[in-house]
Amino acid sequence: MASFGIAYQKTLEFEGGYVFDPDDGGGETYRGIARRFNPGWDGWKTIDRARGTADFPQNLDSIEPLQAAARKFYKQHYWDRFQGDMIVSQEIADELFDTGVNLGVTRAVTFLQAALNILNRNQTLYQDIADDGSCGPETLEAIGRYLQNDPVEYLLKIANILQGMHYIAFMKKNPMQEKYARGWLARVAIGPTPQA
Repeated sequence: MASFGIAYQKTLEFEGGYVFDPDDGGGETYRGIARRFNPGWDGWKTIDRARGTADFPQNLDSIEPLQAAARKFYKQHYWDRFQGDMIVSQEIADELFDTGVNLGVTRAVTFLQAALNILNRNQTLYQDIADDGSCGPETLEAIGRYLQNDPVEYLLKIANILQGMHYIAFMKKNPMQEKYARGWLARVAIGPTPQA
């Protein structure tokens, strides 16, 4: 089964420390946790207390209770929402977690469900599942059935294509967001084509 710790460390490569970008809809963020959308997160009290220090915001990464609060937040609000502990593939769990953090868990799971439906060989491997963004028993079973027949790379490739298409559509709709294109596209990890 997949490990939250592995997925969390990979996502932290994209979710930096303290940022206050006026063009970011989330406003003030720490490790990707937006104050505007999560004003009740316990970490904000720690950040506010540290704000007056000379080494702010660099000192935040060394405050262990803040790091523990961020880890707990991500586990509860992202990993647990798609039943990460029940995913049989670390690669799939990593993809769901990172995409969920960036675009929301419902959208991440919907991308995976669409990929599963495309790759079920016209329902000979398993029946189509609802692409409703909820990672329930049918989705978990479909993942297992898929992996018995095909490499994980095909599934991830389709999910990443859908993720990339989402970013492109979003930037076309709101060109001010193009400044984030390279960071977003770095999260679209389309790997090598597996051997058939």
